[in-house]
Amino acid sequence: MNGSHAASARAAEGYRATYARWQADPEAYWLEIARGIDWIKPPERAFDPAAGPYGRWFPDATCNTCFNALDRHVRGGRGEQAALIYDSPVTGTKARYSYAEMLDEVATLAAVLQDLGVTKGDRVLIYMPMVPEAAFAMLACARIGAVHSVVFGGFAAKELATRIDDAEPRVILTATCGIEPTRVVEYKPLLDSAIEMAAHKPQACVVLQRPQADASMHAARDKNWRMLTAAAKAAGRRADCVEVAATDPLYILYTSGTTGRPKGVVRDNGGHMVVLKETMDQLYDVQPGEVMFTASDVGWVVGHSYIVYAPLIQGATTVLYEGKPVGTPDPGAFWRVIAEHGVKVLFTAPTAFRAIRKEDPEGKHLAGHDLSGFRALFLAGERADPETLKWAEELLKVPVIDHWWQTETGSPIVGNPIGLGLLPVKHGSPTVPLPGWDVQCLDEGGHPVKPGTMGAIVLKLPLPPGALPTLWGDDQRFRDGYLAHFPGYYDTSDAGFVDADGYVFIMGRTDDIINVAGHRLSTGGMEEVLAAHPAVAECAVVGIHDALKGEQPCGFVVLKAGVSQSPDEIERELVALVRDRIGPVAAFKLALTVNRLPKTRSGKILRATMKKIADGEDYAVPATIEDVTVLSEIGTALKSRGLG
Repeated sequence: MNGSHAASARAAEGYRATYARWQADPEAYWLEIARGIDWIKPPERAFDPAAGPYGRWFPDATCNTCFNALDRHVRGGRGEQAALIYDSPVTGTKARYSYAEMLDEVATLAAVLQDLGVTKGDRVLIYMPMVPEAAFAMLACARIGAVHSVVFGGFAAKELATRIDDAEPRVILTATCGIEPTRVVEYKPLLDSAIEMAAHKPQACVVLQRPQADASMHAARDKNWRMLTAAAKAAGRRADCVEVAATDPLYILYTSGTTGRPKGVVRDNGGHMVVLKETMDQLYDVQPGEVMFTASDVGWVVGHSYIVYAPLIQGATTVLYEGKPVGTPDPGAFWRVIAEHGVKVLFTAPTAFRAIRKEDPEGKHLAGHDLSGFRALFLAGERADPETLKWAEELLKVPVIDHWWQTETGSPIVGNPIGLGLLPVKHGSPTVPLPGWDVQCLDEGGHPVKPGTMGAIVLKLPLPPGALPTLWGDDQRFRDGYLAHFPGYYDTSDAGFVDADGYVFIMGRTDDIINVAGHRLSTGGMEEVLAAHPAVAECAVVGIHDALKGEQPCGFVVLKAGVSQSPDEIERELVALVRDRIGPVAAFKLALTVNRLPKTRSGKILRATMKKIADGEDYAVPATIEDVTVLSEIGTALKSRGLG
């Protein structure tokens, strides 16, 4: 894999020359990228360092994001091209919307919102499953200058209420239910409870009735989505695009796992479009007319950026998939979608591929699916362990690109930019900082550390276009939470190192660095060793309290399907493996086999919660947890070893 896809000198220079051009004159670089966007008033100035907590991008420009995602492609001759492919194995339905059809749906829904009193700057909360109407809703808000806030469908009522109170939406758009492989999740009762709890009351709720669940309607407040849009179409009502400042907010997205008042990440209109255009060209290398399949959810940042906005701004076709990587119906689900819809690039979370590998380690479900047009797999959302990467490379015979970013940044920070020429792969590293990002590694005192030395991963200010300019309604909280710890830098709260070649290694959150008898050790490094065992499908290492050494590592492992070795034997081998590869300094003595790991709905392993269970501490059930019953399973497994 590495040999066949290693970059030529020319390709490597493509990245290096581009990065150097950005470093030499960032404002000229971004103004050049900005020419790929249709502006109402084009930017003459790239950056205003005096605005906001660290500056604002394209301060003199005006634009409309929906126009760039839909109207300009229809005007430019792409009206009949597929804009969105809906594929729902959980309901057995599929649909294709051309750019012209999608524009009609979005302009109609935007008119409905205007009729409900929504104007520029108003907030609209979107609480939707993975259906086309969720994307229509986001774009309809963008069309009229409203600020959308998408909350993951099925989120608990209390968490939804805190977001209603923070964003203060004029209107809420929802559906009667979401559909999981084994159950229907009714949204309307959750929404009704949330509105009852919230101090802020929306003026209206527009409800998409799905055949899998009916919902009772509040007579004065609730409106039927399909009836409103049908009436608007019959009356010829379509909303025009509203001119907004490039610095005006496009959306608010609340970060997962928050307690108390949630953190509302703000995304602006102008910088967001510019950076998404850049990443489609340089990183993902998806061209107009090509198909991109991002297997995420519109409730997460990945869904915002790479299901909805980036592919459409680029004039590509996006796949909106309502299903799972396994179980809908089998571990070949992704291969079917790729083959059936002519997907060039797949972007998903490492946890999805760990699930596929666990259920189908030999890759037998790939048989019969034509992936000859498939070009690259991108993984992000959680650290991609080298063993999963290697397995995917061997199975798919295409580049497997680990890349790293955050909800706050809105687009990738570090990646292997195949549009500029694939760089040599180093398993365990998401590769290099992309143009626009100055990534540095500092010690606790804020001093740069030597290459290969573990430290805090930080981003030199100013952040590039598309990154959060602040938190919703709280500049001071933004400064305190992200900028205060390392003055002049944005603190990612991730730990890792940068090697002598400039490759970045993200080893975990800063609180995943454990202190064992005075030695600072990365749990990510231990997870790499555990994942290398042929019986292990996925794993998580946490530091648990130890009276003598401060902390000791505990490894939780999930075994692959069909493993014949006994768990006791595998656990002994794992302890020996860590001792052999990291050394006695790791003090790794405890490997624990479990049926599954607790995760958020976006696939992040809940290591901090596992640590609290192991230490016998009180813990709050994370709002984003996928299945709460797994926590009691973890507790039972720990108690069998006298822990927790």
